[in-house]
Amino acid sequence: MTDIPSGVSAVLLAAGSGSRFGGGKLLADFGGRPLIEATLENLEGAPVDETIAVLGADAEGLRRICEPHNVRVVENPDWHLGQATSVLAGLRAVRPEARAAVILLADQPFVGAEAVGRLVAAFEGGAEVAVATYGGKRRNPVLFARTVWPTLEEELSGDEGARGLLRRRPELVVEVPCDGVADPSDVDTKGDLRRSEEVRGLRGAYKIER
Repeated sequence: MTDIPSGVSAVLLAAGSGSRFGGGKLLADFGGRPLIEATLENLEGAPVDETIAVLGADAEGLRRICEPHNVRVVENPDWHLGQATSVLAGLRAVRPEARAAVILLADQPFVGAEAVGRLVAAFEGGAEVAVATYGGKRRNPVLFARTVWPTLEEELSGDEGARGLLRRRPELVVEVPCDGVADPSDVDTKGDLRRSEEVRGLRGAYKIER
């Protein structure tokens, strides 16, 4: 977070059980610390006023990691019904004065502050929805202005998240290239975790090489 208010909140989705990983994914060791902590450290300095972590499975252990990083936690009792429930739980928990929210995934340790900054800049330039792209493909994170939150409340369901909305409402979407400042690789399996650790070893200290 920065000292100058941006009117933007960060919502980190961390509620899934990590079934493909075998459970406990976000608590798994990643270069000597839990995976979610690596993600949080790479977000330090992002131009947001607060960070909210939406928890579900493994909530107790994740809470202990998040709170020392000045991250507010919200538990989603419906997390098992799909990612959409966590997005909505996060949006409902942000500060009343927030003008927008950036949605991030906790299992993407190399999506950091600079990518968030680019989305916030697009929002300040008038974007209602700003989505990060890599090689021209839409990935995470995604920023939603408060003006579109009612639409999310009406349309989000299951594990699709906001992808359907982005397809149905292209007039709202601004694509923001994030090549070279972030890497959207996620950790779904133990093999993914090992590969991400190798990337960390090459790039160092959880930060994408500038």
